[in-house]
Amino acid sequence: MAYFSRGQDAIERSGKILADVVSALLLLAFAIAFFGWLGGAVAFLILEGGLLAVEYVLPGDDGDAAGVVR
Repeated sequence: MAYFSRGQDAIERSGKILADVVSALLLLAFAIAFFGWLGGAVAFLILEGGLLAVEYVLPGDDGDAAGVVR
C-alpha cells in the first residue's frame, strides 16, 4: 500500500508526515517516562514496528481489497 493516496496534494502529504513525526515523538516520550531509557527505546521500536505493520496491511483509499499485500 502506498503511503500517500493519489488524491492527496503537497499540503496533505506534508501534514501527514508532520503528524506522524509528532505522534512518534510523543510515543517515545511516554515510553521513556514509563520504562526508562533502555526499556523505553525497546518499547518504542516494538510499538512503531507494530503500527507500521498494521498500516501496511490495511486497505488504502485507492480501492485496494482488505488485507491485500502487494
